[in-house]
Amino acid sequence: MGVGARSTRGTALWDALWSQVSGPIALLDLQGRHVDVNPAMCRLLGYDRETLLELLPADVTHMDDYVLTETAVQNIVREQIESFSAEKRLLRSDGSVILVLVNSSLIRAQDGSPELIVSQFHDITARHESELLWRQTLINAPIGIALTSLDGRCTEANVRLCELVGYRREQLVGQRCTDLIYNGDKEPVDALYAEFRDGCTDSASLEICMRHRDGHPFWILARLGLIRGLDDRPAYVVGQYEPLGDDAQVEEGRLAELTRMALHDPLTGVANRALLIDRYQQEIAKFPVQEGVLALLLVDLDGFKEINDRYGHVAGDEILQAAARELLGAVRTADTVARVGGDEFVVLASVADQAQAEELRTRVDRRLNTEPTAPDLGIRSGASVGMAFTRSPSTPYRVLLDSADQDMYARKNRSSERA
Repeated sequence: MGVGARSTRGTALWDALWSQVSGPIALLDLQGRHVDVNPAMCRLLGYDRETLLELLPADVTHMDDYVLTETAVQNIVREQIESFSAEKRLLRSDGSVILVLVNSSLIRAQDGSPELIVSQFHDITARHESELLWRQTLINAPIGIALTSLDGRCTEANVRLCELVGYRREQLVGQRCTDLIYNGDKEPVDALYAEFRDGCTDSASLEICMRHRDGHPFWILARLGLIRGLDDRPAYVVGQYEPLGDDAQVEEGRLAELTRMALHDPLTGVANRALLIDRYQQEIAKFPVQEGVLALLLVDLDGFKEINDRYGHVAGDEILQAAARELLGAVRTADTVARVGGDEFVVLASVADQAQAEELRTRVDRRLNTEPTAPDLGIRSGASVGMAFTRSPSTPYRVLLDSADQDMYARKNRSSERA
């Protein structure tokens, strides 16, 4: 067979492939304009070949997505990349919008110079709509739903679950589910997750005593199911959570309010000593598995007694309320601010290291010492901030508090000497 025969046969095979392949394909020049499109591409967009070749890619691409495509073409032309993949929206002839995955590659001439770009299109509209429907169903479900990894860490949580436990979604994601369970119920949950990992159990229902962020207990019915991957191996766990009891939602709200009152300082609204100690026990139990340190800051309002004596208890209450607001503004949402005495507050925070603990103390010190604590009254009440930290699960709360107290008085004495 001669060269001409082989060339003719190759051309025929290419023509057959181009016209019969089911996947949409477009050839672009180095300016990103259509050179050719196959019949599948015409069917995808609802245009005939002649019309589609007259249109620029920008004419059939959603205006918010075209910049991405244009940038990628430029990178290919400059030989910065050989290929790229991107999701973008295309506009069909009837005005409808579809979402496609585009895989584009550079075609070189015989001398190695860039010549054309070939793009293959995969319609993923149905998959995207299915994922969107699933996410909306998850978010708006009337019961609590969470996805967790096989080691029990939350990877997704819906609005109702956040309402049940008192945490925001970003606080739940990454947290171990057993951190929200009272100790007596942790063991069966851990045992169930071990069965999930081994693949010997696909579903189970448990009644669990949970701990709300405010500290109060409440019972839920947890229905947990194992989801397997394409290889049929355990991949993750989905859980559905419903509060238990007669008229559960009403009772839950009533109990939450009563418990909130019992665990918070009525004047400032921050945690009281009982809730602080409960939070301390939760945080200290995470060591040494969890990295980082647990920092405890003891805040003493300087000259508070004199302010009370001079301006009265109403002014003193305003000072305490203002100090609590400043402290809440200085810490992260996951940190705990508590009032533990007449003019003493505690901040409890899990941080990465000692340097972050010092940064936290600096923020607290600056918030309480740079502006009048009660600007409406024109009263300035500074504060002394002591700190201690640990990463040992055996450190008692009282020991850490005493260490912070000693540090606080040492700093107070140094300030007095400088004055």
